[in-house]
Order: sequence, then C-alpha cells, then structure tokens
Amino acid sequence: MILGGFCTQACTYCNVEHGRPNPIDLAEPGRVAEAVRALELDYVVVTSVNRDDLADGGAREFAKTITATRSLSPHCQIETLIPDFAGKSESLNIVLEAQPDVLNHNLETVSRLYPYTRPGGNYVRALKVLEHASQHKPKLTTKSGLMVGLGESWDELLDALQDLRRVECDILTVGQYLRPSMAHLQVSRYYHPNEFEALKSIALEMGFGHVESGPLVRSSYHAHEQSNAFATATSVTERQDSHDS
Repeated sequence: MILGGFCTQACTYCNVEHGRPNPIDLAEPGRVAEAVRALELDYVVVTSVNRDDLADGGAREFAKTITATRSLSPHCQIETLIPDFAGKSESLNIVLEAQPDVLNHNLETVSRLYPYTRPGGNYVRALKVLEHASQHKPKLTTKSGLMVGLGESWDELLDALQDLRRVECDILTVGQYLRPSMAHLQVSRYYHPNEFEALKSIALEMGFGHVESGPLVRSSYHAHEQSNAFATATSVTERQDSHDS
C-alpha cells in the first residue's frame, strides 16, 4: 500500500485509519520496486489509501511505482487497486498510460448502501472508473470486487453484477464482509457457501471472464491465479472464435 496509512475518506466498514495524511514520500516508488526485486515476485498488487488532498489523487505515485517496478523486474505482472481519483479522468489516464497489467477498482457494495457505507464515494463514479479504463485501454484487464453482508438484497447484488458487466469488467471477486471492530458497521448476515457458488455461476453466465466467490475471498485473493485464469480463458475463446470464423 502506497501513499501513507491515513485515508481521507471514512468508509464505515474499513479499518484503515482516516485523517490528515502525511506528505508524499518521493522515495516510495523506488523502495517498492526494490522490494519486489528482492522478493523475486512474479506478481504484485499496488494499492493505496484515498488521497483526496492531492490534486491528482495520488495517480502520479501509482505511475511512478509501476515504472520503477518494471525497470527492476520487467517480468513481474503489476495489478493496481486504485481509488476513484474523485472521478478525474485525467488522473486515471496517468495510471493507465503507465500500463498496469490489471486495473482494479472495487465497487464494494450496491448502490442503495453507498450513502451509509461509502459516504465519500459514489456508485456511478466507481462504475465510470472501470468503464473509462476499458474504453481508454481496450486490451487492459479490468477487475472489481463486492462485499456481501452489508444489508443488500439478492436482487440488488444481481443488479450490481449487471452494472459491472455493462462497463465490461473482466474479473470479479465476491467475499463476506467481516466487522473489523465494534465501532464499524454491523454484519447484516453471513452468506452460505452455496450462495457464493450461486453468485459465481450467475456472474459467469453474465459474461465475467473469471470469478472468485467465497466467504474469505478478498480483492487480492489469489490475484496472480485470477489473472492467469482469465488470460487462459480469453486465449481459448479467441482461438475458438478464430476457428469458427
């Protein structure tokens, strides 16, 4: 996680500290790149807190981190789990031009619950992040995640899945919300494993390229395997389409 440990937003489900962030650490991209090289990673997920105090939302630091990592570990795949940059397409473009392998932005929950769970966020804006990424870089793999157990209905969940497919989201993660502390939003209910399997089947039928759905699934859960599975499925589909034509 880059850009410090203090988030400028206060989502009611999140255990990241919120408050006034520290100044940007200009040496951080280089340190991340050195760590990736030292650990000999094949895949890395770079994420951050929200930095609404910065004009670009921290987009340049994402880009610098991607570039620095690629220079030292050219074979390492890079997934960026980004904030919404307050809806600024110019900030998002800075990240996209650095060419991450996967662009991840979590929808998190259904539209109705945004005012209670993500008061600093916006449901439509979150979808537009993914839509813009797909349109600006059509070959880029896009990814998003949902938590269940926040008070949503089944139909609302299906609507959210449909919304993600409308913006051509490729990879989906679905996991159970677990309350970080008594000060956070209560768990509305715990989903049965069969319900997670049902959501996975429905999502795949909708056209998602790869789906991870289970109680302990999180946004970066088996991220490398997700990316590889999607790439393999896409390659097979392209070969079948080529053969059929």
